[in-house]
Amino acid sequence: MSTLTEVASGYQAGRTLPLRVELVRQLKRRRTLVMGAILAALPFVLLIAFAIGGEPGGRGDRITLMDTATSSGANFAAVNLFVSAGFLLVIPVALFCGDTVASEAGWSSLRYLLAAPVPRARLLWSKLVVGLGLSLAAMILLPVVALAVGTAAYGWGPLAIPTGGSLDAGTAAQRLVVVVGYIFVSQLVTAGLAFWLSTKTDAPLGAVGGAVGLTIVGNVLDAVTALGDWRHFLPAHWQFAWADAVQPTPEWSGMIQGVAVSVTYAVVLFALAFRGFARKDVVS
Repeated sequence: MSTLTEVASGYQAGRTLPLRVELVRQLKRRRTLVMGAILAALPFVLLIAFAIGGEPGGRGDRITLMDTATSSGANFAAVNLFVSAGFLLVIPVALFCGDTVASEAGWSSLRYLLAAPVPRARLLWSKLVVGLGLSLAAMILLPVVALAVGTAAYGWGPLAIPTGGSLDAGTAAQRLVVVVGYIFVSQLVTAGLAFWLSTKTDAPLGAVGGAVGLTIVGNVLDAVTALGDWRHFLPAHWQFAWADAVQPTPEWSGMIQGVAVSVTYAVVLFALAFRGFARKDVVS
């Protein structure tokens, strides 16, 4: 009994499952390495595509961001974000936030973590912070690699704007940081869905697939113009509002509305995850 008392007296809930331990565990997983490799490879794929197909050109009198891809490294990085923000960047967010708790249940190790004892709120907090951190790292990795590849291929220069004008390289770099930050915040809804589903199922694929599927449904609903102003309450409606940040005079209203919608949904979903897991009968 004395031994148990000594262990209990030295127990500190805040020191269980440290973030660094959880981070190392997640970094060593194969899915993390594969996802990082895919994102790092995308700029090279686009570079090869432009080399084979030739430089993109305008469609009549209309010039899009894609048409400026080979203007500079900054444009190449912006195009990589544009082609990946709608779907590709959804996958690492759903994967890192949806696989984290469900995988422990699938391995039948979740109950042993809780018996360590790791408090339920502490376990969820550690896994959520690491999941969001890896998601942000994935979003940073893509434009950094794209900027390096684009600069090597097309040179370091200003960001050419499709509507006319350009941003100097320094300003363009700052705006791209804003863009990455906004994309991350806009993906918090997917993170919330994935994390909530991860606390509800023992199947990681179900949590990840469910979050991706619901995100796609949101994109489809946003395309239904008959919904009118109701679409403003959909996170998908604001996912490309970051384009207003790469203008000579940035417009922030759309991004502010997008952040408000995304954060609101995310807070509700994260709260549901914590509330539901606190009452869950964990048997796996």
